[in-house]
Amino acid sequence: MKRARAGWNGAVLVCGKCSRKLDGGFGAKGRSRLAKALRQCAGLGKGRKASVGVIETKCLGLCPKHAVTVVDKRRPGEWLVVEPGEDVAALAARFASPVR
Repeated sequence: MKRARAGWNGAVLVCGKCSRKLDGGFGAKGRSRLAKALRQCAGLGKGRKASVGVIETKCLGLCPKHAVTVVDKRRPGEWLVVEPGEDVAALAARFASPVR
């Protein structure tokens, strides 16, 4: 078995089914999906060199109405329900900060 190194200090799981249902609602113009908007913030990304990886998954099972479910891998007992129009930069800062 081979191993590949990644610079991730954590990972953020974004429900793809919730994102698809909303059809955007995040970003500067309100047209981007949450995962894409988070990846564009400093420190978060998709590649191995990002400090925190953002992964869009299949359905996480919570299924809130008019919102997206997000799980921070460093805090698995605390799931977030993010509504369209919320401040993506503040959310990204929460994920990029060290766990207390």
